[in-house]
Amino acid sequence: PGDVNSDPLIVCNKMINKLQILTKSKFTRSVAIVATGTAGAQAISMAFSPIITRLYGPEAFGLLGVFNAVIDILIPIAALTYPIAIVLPKNDSDAMGLVKLSSSLAFFIAIATAFMLFFIGDHLLMLLDSESIAQYILLIPIVMFFTAMLQISQHWLIRKKTFKITAKIAVAHSLVINSVKAGFGWLNPTAAVLIIIATFGAALHTFMMWLGIKRNPTAHAELPHGNETKTTKELAKEHKDFPIYRAPQVFINAASQSLPVLMLASFFGPSSAGFYALGKMVLSMPSSLIGKSVGDVFYPRIAEAAYNKENLTNLIIKATLALAAVGFFPFSIVVAFGPWLFGFVFGAEWVMAGEYARWLALFSFFNFINKPSVAAIPVLGIQKGLLVYELFSTGTKIIGLLIGFVIFESSVISVALFSVLGLAAYVLLILWVIIVSSKK
Repeated sequence: PGDVNSDPLIVCNKMINKLQILTKSKFTRSVAIVATGTAGAQAISMAFSPIITRLYGPEAFGLLGVFNAVIDILIPIAALTYPIAIVLPKNDSDAMGLVKLSSSLAFFIAIATAFMLFFIGDHLLMLLDSESIAQYILLIPIVMFFTAMLQISQHWLIRKKTFKITAKIAVAHSLVINSVKAGFGWLNPTAAVLIIIATFGAALHTFMMWLGIKRNPTAHAELPHGNETKTTKELAKEHKDFPIYRAPQVFINAASQSLPVLMLASFFGPSSAGFYALGKMVLSMPSSLIGKSVGDVFYPRIAEAAYNKENLTNLIIKATLALAAVGFFPFSIVVAFGPWLFGFVFGAEWVMAGEYARWLALFSFFNFINKPSVAAIPVLGIQKGLLVYELFSTGTKIIGLLIGFVIFESSVISVALFSVLGLAAYVLLILWVIIVSSKK
């Protein structure tokens, strides 16, 4: 007689039972909700992309990429990363205090940035070698402010675990913005149009999120009267590791992510920056779809697990391996067929974007699977170590870019070295977080 465990019927029943348990999991359902909204938004973007890329062309996308690169570098100082701390307090009163603190910082920093850019903005753009966007410089503080307010709204919703709001708004926002891009692209397909729409899109997304919170009873629940809260000063001091360590880390990371666009535009022109920007946008889709969804849901989950003294290492490893299994196939496809795919989908002039993308896919895969580790860092209290890591990681990636640009004079080799060194850095990050969590 054969082993009863090898009976196909029994094995099938066991698999069905495991799937039923998985689908009933609150964590899995939350991830599915966020991922569904993100998937809908990305499906809309992908449906419009072949039209939009053919209307605007690589040069217009390159200038938009430079504008977004500068924005990405400045975003970490918009509210000094205090919005990320909104998820951590045990009670909503303290979390609301962090919302008010973050909002105030976002407003005053945006005003200060506007004054600074008005007087010395041209000199700053020269340092970044980004003079091509000089005429749009005063749009930067506007995008900074609305992006900070969007982050505040998103982290409040993550705290309240009202993921459906985020999902619905992601789809609606994507439909509106891509429709506007396509509509104006028929009339005036220029970089100016793309940059103005990007600014409008940040404000619209924030307004839609605010409206969603106001209309949802759970997200907009009133705080109990008489509930004691800490002062703004006490909250700022309690979570000071965010402006001291996390904000510089995010700033350095954003700078390292933006450097390829800025350097490609400087060394090889805006078209090369456009190729890179499109490749990065496409490869960020799986990360936004599943990776960010898991990260958003995993953050409050691991904070709760830490309060309850659960095994954090197992949670991190399981989430990381699950993402690796999900991401392996799509990223492998880009590595194998990137140039052909980009030429077929976006047009023959975008084949080089596919060449960049096949290298970026290696880097993006590990960026995709490191989301649980990144979410665990503030819970583990190792943000100072993350800053040290980021300095090391960014330094090595800059060296890779410079070797490719200066020694080999090749944009492809530069992107390849940047990606391989970034891959190695992400592996080290995951191992470090797992080791630290095992000691908690």
